[in-house]
Amino acid sequence: MVTVTAPTSDADGHTVSPDARALVVDRRSGKAGVVMGHVGPYVQIRPPRGGRERDVPPEDVRTPTPTEELSAKVAVANRRWGR
Repeated sequence: MVTVTAPTSDADGHTVSPDARALVVDRRSGKAGVVMGHVGPYVQIRPPRGGRERDVPPEDVRTPTPTEELSAKVAVANRRWGR
């Protein structure tokens, strides 16, 4: 069963509504991930380069900084080119 979680606020007070395919950061680990969906009270995120999904409480999800976003995009591009 897929449910939509309520929007949360990041450290700067900006509203974060993690829609599918949005790039977010797990505050607990500091790692970026792509939102795959919502199950129960959790947001499911997967590493940008692929891998297993993990469940993250919505209050532990924040928007990435510009540096984190660029780093995730470079990781995806490098994987595409076999690096």
